[in-house]
Amino acid sequence: MYDLVITGGTVVDGTGTPPRLADIAVQDGIIAAVTEPGQLDGEGSEHIDATGLLVTPGFVDIHTHYDGQATWDPFLSPSCWHGVTTVVAGNCGVGFAPAAPDKREWLVGLMEGVEDIPGSALVEGLKWGWETFPEYLDALETMPRIMDIGTQIAHGPVRAYVMGERGANNEPATPEDIEQMATLVGEAVRAGALGFSTSRTLSHRAIDGEPVPGTYAAEDELFGIGRALRDVGAGLFEVAPSGIAGDDHIEPYKEVAWMQRLAKEIERPVTFGMNQTNTSPDEYHDMLDAAAGAAAAGDNLFPQVAGRANGLLFGLETTFHPFINRPTWQSLMALAPAERLERLREPAIREAILNEQDPPDKQNVLSLYGDRTVKLTDEMDYEPDYESSVAYLAETSGRTVFEVLYDLITESEPDQLFMVPILNYAYSSLDAVREMIQHPQSVMGLADGGAHCAIICDASIPTTNVTIWTRDRTRGEKLPLEFIIRKQTQDTARLFGMHDRGVLAVGFKGDLNVIDYDNLRVHQPQIVHDLPGGAKRLIQRADGYVATIVSGQVVMRNGEPTEARPGRVVRGEQLAPA
Repeated sequence: MYDLVITGGTVVDGTGTPPRLADIAVQDGIIAAVTEPGQLDGEGSEHIDATGLLVTPGFVDIHTHYDGQATWDPFLSPSCWHGVTTVVAGNCGVGFAPAAPDKREWLVGLMEGVEDIPGSALVEGLKWGWETFPEYLDALETMPRIMDIGTQIAHGPVRAYVMGERGANNEPATPEDIEQMATLVGEAVRAGALGFSTSRTLSHRAIDGEPVPGTYAAEDELFGIGRALRDVGAGLFEVAPSGIAGDDHIEPYKEVAWMQRLAKEIERPVTFGMNQTNTSPDEYHDMLDAAAGAAAAGDNLFPQVAGRANGLLFGLETTFHPFINRPTWQSLMALAPAERLERLREPAIREAILNEQDPPDKQNVLSLYGDRTVKLTDEMDYEPDYESSVAYLAETSGRTVFEVLYDLITESEPDQLFMVPILNYAYSSLDAVREMIQHPQSVMGLADGGAHCAIICDASIPTTNVTIWTRDRTRGEKLPLEFIIRKQTQDTARLFGMHDRGVLAVGFKGDLNVIDYDNLRVHQPQIVHDLPGGAKRLIQRADGYVATIVSGQVVMRNGEPTEARPGRVVRGEQLAPA
């Protein structure tokens, strides 16, 4: 008798091999058998008939910001609605450990500024019970949850803990500072940190506008910390590099050069975020070539790429809006969305807002990207064409893009959202993304679950990776289903040293998805007020996940959580089955 048996499904096992019909049995949280249909040697305490359905490994999402949410939310939504069974936090050089008592408020402001997580929710939700990173891992273990979570130790907290105000203000580190930081990182990795993360992009700033600590760190600091990973013999080094948003065309080349040298010296994987930018749209070719060159030299350098365009969502309740800097719009911000919409429908209000100018130092995103800005519909097209855009409607109706957008807003309901793809969309298609995904050194990440609460909602990327690339894409070539599943299961798990999951084979962890592939789809994002203290965020649900299973227990069934809470903290490298 097995704990769980799944029969008749089309198994996509995470290794990249073609789909096949198979039955799977799980016992004590581990896959105990994978057989031809009808060949299992026993029954299950629970049986899922997967006839006509896909069976895949659970998705391993390596780029989230659930550092705070993980202390109060057992579900880690929105990721729980998208087949995710393991998340990795501590990205982008921000986190909550180590945390000196007098730096807690500052760490909240750092996370709020960099990742657009409401500070009020963090203040309300965080129940501080730690100071050191090992104590933070212990605190995470006290929360029953539905999925596994691993985390990295982040540069910002480490710098502030060791250097105080000097670290927070990005002053140069002394040799003594570097030695202390390396000691803390080594201690964290020995306790179970999956690696170390740092950010060097100027787009990452604390709530007071200051760049995240470590932005300007010199090589002696970066390499000194990196050598702590080498000395322990575990963990990876993750970078949000300078120039990732297209703000610089020289720095990316410098960044990839030192990262390759770092990978060679510390003999540990180095991974960095990478996008196609608008200002230098072909630069990503060079970054991919550099990663390939590093691999040929025996150095582990891995670009981390998204499965779709990174962009902005906006509506009446979002952080960002194209009209946000216009005085009349600002004067209505305190009103509830429905009441504000009624005022926006007044001709005098329309005329005032459309005639007001944005501040000279604020380029309006609609002027830059009106040819990509679209009104969301139930279809959720993440590769919109020009004919769907605000610019096209303006061109064909004799209005400006601002007039078109204003009229679309006032013709809609208060919860209507709009989308503007920005990065990874320079040529108004996902062809560059496809090329990045296909590169043998790239890994799928950057979904940012838990972050940018009222400006994006990319935690759904694991789902749209499947729907866009294997089934729905019409504006370019698709990719094989088995390839996409491998890229967000086995490949992501291996990069972070979790060799025990991401594959459906005997001995591997019993994390699985049972998916109604034909009906898999994402819903429109929506604003909810369910963070601690009633703070708002964007969420996005999906249809088609019949069951999500963690350690052999069904934790989500048809989009709703069960009572099972088998999730654990992943501490350090997890060995592959013998």
